[in-house]
Amino acid sequence: MIELQRREFVGSEDGPRLLVTGGVHGDEFEPMAAIRRLIRFFDDFDGELRGSMVLVPVVNEAAFLRGHRCAEADGLDLARTCPGDPEGSLTEQVARALSELIAGADLYLDLHTGGTEFAVFPLAGYMMVDDATILDIQRRMARAMNLPLVWGTAADLDGRSMSVARDAKVPAIYTEYLGSATCSKEGIEACFDGVLNVMAEFQMIDRVLLPAEVRHVVEDDRPGSGHMQVCHPSPFDGCFEPLIGLGDRIEKGEPLGHVIDLLGEKRRPIPAEESGLVIVLRTFPRVRAGDSCGVVMPIEC
Repeated sequence: MIELQRREFVGSEDGPRLLVTGGVHGDEFEPMAAIRRLIRFFDDFDGELRGSMVLVPVVNEAAFLRGHRCAEADGLDLARTCPGDPEGSLTEQVARALSELIAGADLYLDLHTGGTEFAVFPLAGYMMVDDATILDIQRRMARAMNLPLVWGTAADLDGRSMSVARDAKVPAIYTEYLGSATCSKEGIEACFDGVLNVMAEFQMIDRVLLPAEVRHVVEDDRPGSGHMQVCHPSPFDGCFEPLIGLGDRIEKGEPLGHVIDLLGEKRRPIPAEESGLVIVLRTFPRVRAGDSCGVVMPIEC
């Protein structure tokens, strides 16, 4: 079975076993850079580490080398393939290796961005699992990441790293921070600092916390509430031209933008399905029929 490239650090005292992953999708670069920075940081760490941590900068190496969300060999989305199959296709084997690491953790952080095609408002999210103790830990983890938005969603979506953690009863959160095929300094810093904040929250390290940046806390347990890729779909193949910015307020019925065919003869607005904050926006102009153009979170801004 595939072995994921990783580094492990073991402290001198007991504490949680923390797993941190990046590169579940091959085109999400800030988490990869942040985890490499964490490796360098703990290589030279002169403080006290309590517990242990496993750092995986790039889970989906084949997708990374392709510069794409998914590996070319099978075209499967790793975040829809978990828990995987040790005898399956490439992505199914990677999913199994990832799932085994998750099952062996006490706390799990999965770091993401919007990849090549989207920008995502910085957020820390979690599944609203039935176990009240685990849910409370996840809320603490999400707040500790210190991103502007904390988002709890329904626990009904399968195939994901979060659903593996859900089934293994491992407290887990994911993060999103911009994207658009960049590797921004701000995104790297946010991921790096956020991981250290979570470690401090659970007494794995001693650290002076930065001022709180959390501005919105939203919990939405409607079925499928965390499935961003199905929101505001394009009616046909073409080019998406946004009319609003990430993080802007939009009213129900106002257009996120327009989809235009190749000759510019057919033009269709994409109206907001509800009022709220634009938390995901397509930034890669080419869009296929059914692809998401953005996500609106129904909150007061």
